[in-house]
Amino acid sequence: MDFLRLLEGIRNPVLDSFFQWITYFGQEICILAVICLFYWCLDKNFAYRLGFIYFSAGLCIQTLKITFRIPRPWILDPEFHPVASAVPAATGYSFPSGHTQGGTCLFVPLALRSRKFWQKCLCILMFLAIGFSRMYLGVHTPKDVLTAMAVSLFFTAIIWKFGDSLLEENRYTKMISVILLILSFLTAFYALVLFRQNIIEVKYAADCCKAAGAGLGFAAGFYLERTYLNFCSRCRNVSHLLQRMTVGLLLTLVLKLTLKFFLGDTLFMELLQYFFVVLFVMYGYPFLFTKMKKTSLQ
Repeated sequence: MDFLRLLEGIRNPVLDSFFQWITYFGQEICILAVICLFYWCLDKNFAYRLGFIYFSAGLCIQTLKITFRIPRPWILDPEFHPVASAVPAATGYSFPSGHTQGGTCLFVPLALRSRKFWQKCLCILMFLAIGFSRMYLGVHTPKDVLTAMAVSLFFTAIIWKFGDSLLEENRYTKMISVILLILSFLTAFYALVLFRQNIIEVKYAADCCKAAGAGLGFAAGFYLERTYLNFCSRCRNVSHLLQRMTVGLLLTLVLKLTLKFFLGDTLFMELLQYFFVVLFVMYGYPFLFTKMKKTSLQ
């Protein structure tokens, strides 16, 4: 808390706005948009790596959150005040930091993929800046941030090391999918057990169910795409890329809003929403534009 109080003392409106902007790059919507960009338009295998890193680390982070159940800094110390604009997005328990996990899982793989030195430096700077922004805004302690970085770097190192050999051969497809399916089911089950025993509130269980649903959707989509579709992710030009991204993101948004309207917001329905949305991203939309391409060529 001493470090957070030190940062509280140097806050000003300009820095508040800057670090609030930086922290957006660690949010779920930003990371999923980048995964969609690579998956639909640029480099499908890299998107697979990015997805497995992000969803696996996310499941681990959510499990740690509901296991340790550490409150936010301003709850630990009522005299401490976070930046007000950062509070609405600071859902769930404090330890470890979800935004830091997201930023690390996005920018470290991007740094590893980048070939130019300045690009690597920019990506490393971004993931460090996201972690620092969470402390500057007063929504996480150094322990929250450093633990999230360590967990994310662990999954990044493992998946990056073995990614090529596992993705090159389809014989590993089912095994990889089953592993992520099991991890997702276990996370949801653990959260539901704690909720049923009145150990955690419904909002904390909901975060775990969302992460589990997304993991299930990614695992199922990975298996279906690799087994039955195997589409080409390369776009012809920038115009084609923008068209594919715009249509895909709009359809995904419409699907999410429609599912939320019809399914509601119970824990199981939250899980289903994220499952179907990620499954659409991974298999549904590629299936649509692949079939449309074949039809136009006939």
